[in-house]
Amino acid sequence: MKLAMIGFGQAGGKIVDKFVEFDRGTGCDVVQSAIAVNTAKADLAGLAHVPERNRVLVGQARVKGHGVGADNELGAEIAEADIGEIQGALDEVPVHEIDAFLVVAGMGGGTGSGGAPVLANHLKRIYTEPVYGLGVLPAADEGGIYTLNAARSFKTFVDEVDNLLVFDNDAWRETGESVRGGYDRINEEIVRRFGVLFSAGQIDGEGAVAESVVDSSEIINTLACGGVSTVGYAHEGVDPATGGLLGRFSDDDLDATETTNRITSLVRKAALGRLTLPCEVRSTDRSLVVVKGPSEYLNRKGVEKGRKWLENETASMEVRGGDYPTRGAGEVSAVTLLSGVTDVPRIKDLQQVAVETQDNIENVREESDERLEQLIHDDAGELEALF
Repeated sequence: MKLAMIGFGQAGGKIVDKFVEFDRGTGCDVVQSAIAVNTAKADLAGLAHVPERNRVLVGQARVKGHGVGADNELGAEIAEADIGEIQGALDEVPVHEIDAFLVVAGMGGGTGSGGAPVLANHLKRIYTEPVYGLGVLPAADEGGIYTLNAARSFKTFVDEVDNLLVFDNDAWRETGESVRGGYDRINEEIVRRFGVLFSAGQIDGEGAVAESVVDSSEIINTLACGGVSTVGYAHEGVDPATGGLLGRFSDDDLDATETTNRITSLVRKAALGRLTLPCEVRSTDRSLVVVKGPSEYLNRKGVEKGRKWLENETASMEVRGGDYPTRGAGEVSAVTLLSGVTDVPRIKDLQQVAVETQDNIENVREESDERLEQLIHDDAGELEALF
């Protein structure tokens, strides 16, 4: 799948930067264009793989290149005011060569959570290609303001994109892990999962051909239901010497029945294991499974059996599947895309935060109005006493 990726804000820019690095390292050629947009000059300067000409600094008249300080309303205002500067970078995107746009943003910061929905709305008005979002939810220990930003902007982002792929930091942070180390590892997890998904269907340099092809149209049709999506991933080494998870695949044991069962087991682990956004799998509208690895370790029957299992697990008839053969890979991996999920505890929590925040704002406003009226009444009484 050919993508134009736009990272909005610090987290979005870093993830897109990591995507470009992954793309070059694997030779998948998924990222046709990479753009980073930020209100903080230092964040843009820290990127290593996004071309300098595609690093767009916005809001200079308002914040002088110092960021918006987690103020997502200001982030949205700046994005709207400077959309022309962003469009200047978009004009260089080879639109005729891409299948979709992907807007990547952290939902807790000010620039990304405020600006990403604005950009998505702009892209949908200007272009006919699908516009997807990749939103990263903040962990609970990152601070209340970040959770509040995510609660405020999440629904807006969902409404503005054709589908929002979500990664929840709260489900991935490890105890005792440093903040920087945690973010670096999480970004690698994001890129590994979504990188395998989006690279499905790409022909590698040595011409490996899939038995059951998953091309960009399969991914687009899976995401066409809209709403929120999550991705699962599992892998095993093809040789015990590689140190894979279980090391069950080996050159001496390529029995077709064994291979089929192992592929099905990988699909189960991907769907029922650690999802980018934990959810009730049965609430899935549409889904897709991709099995990647050396062609000799893949077979159509195994992929089809895994697809059938996922169909039963999600109770959905719209389940697509295929293989993605790669030469020289040291592992077999499975990626499951669960699209249009509705039973998601984390989203329910965010919605509750948004409702409580709105109620608090209204209560504060009412109290302020009452205090103002009381002050006016007291001042009027004092004036009457004077005269």
